[in-house]
Amino acid sequence: MPTNDLLTFLAALFASAFTSATLLPGTSEGMLIGLIGMKLVPVVLAVGVATAGNTLGSLVNWAIGRFLDRYRHHPRFPVSEAAMARAQRWYDRYGVWSLLASWVPVIGDPLTVVAGLMRVSFLPFVLIVAFAKGLRYAVIAASALAIL
Repeated sequence: MPTNDLLTFLAALFASAFTSATLLPGTSEGMLIGLIGMKLVPVVLAVGVATAGNTLGSLVNWAIGRFLDRYRHHPRFPVSEAAMARAQRWYDRYGVWSLLASWVPVIGDPLTVVAGLMRVSFLPFVLIVAFAKGLRYAVIAASALAIL
């Protein structure tokens, strides 16, 4: 496969994973499975790129919470009050380790915003979120390989 095609597929996967971690719609799991199933990219590289994109997207959420707290009640704030309250309760109960659930649909994105609001330090945030999201993509990739 030409290098340009590989880079294009990986860039698309990165972008999809990035948007999937924010409140924008994304389909990174489907794209990962498709690329693996069609043997368009090496599996380990695809998992790494998806993990990096998804973690970076979560960093955007963290920054929103950390630096834009003053806009929390603005009507265009990207997380609803109800979602914030759920994530806050989860965080209050489990602390920084709640970020292990950052991969979970619906609650994971607001949870990373709450981590910013709670002033979670950069390094623990990145390490825990990257581990959780990487593990999720590894499980998805392994499942896809087993089925396909």
